[in-house]
Amino acid sequence: MKVEALIFNGIAVFCLIAAVVYGVWSREPIGTTALVLSGGLTLLIGGFFWFISRRIDARPEDRKDADIADGAGELGFFSPSSYWPFALAASAGLMGVALAFFYAWLILLAAAALLITIGGLLFEYYVGQNAHS
Repeated sequence: MKVEALIFNGIAVFCLIAAVVYGVWSREPIGTTALVLSGGLTLLIGGFFWFISRRIDARPEDRKDADIADGAGELGFFSPSSYWPFALAASAGLMGVALAFFYAWLILLAAAALLITIGGLLFEYYVGQNAHS
């Protein structure tokens, strides 16, 4: 996680320096605000990665003496036959369309669809035929 923290913190420093230079040079508040907010958001992510990197053991990506074989093995569990990610993407797309056209009824419908699909994705292996006992 240290590598990721350095990348995001480097981008944050660049955005904040660019915000200062842009703000002084152009005196335009909208672009300066966008650069400051971008720097703040990337600093937030970089700070999170830095905080987590102190709490976990060093991964092979973080060590200079690591071999390629050190990174072999399982990376996690990925559901092979789940339709919930597709449904979640479709409901998020519906929410985007609803917000773009600002139809209140469609926003409510998309919010309900989002809540149902998020719940379905989260609880997929706790209920129904895929439940683990």
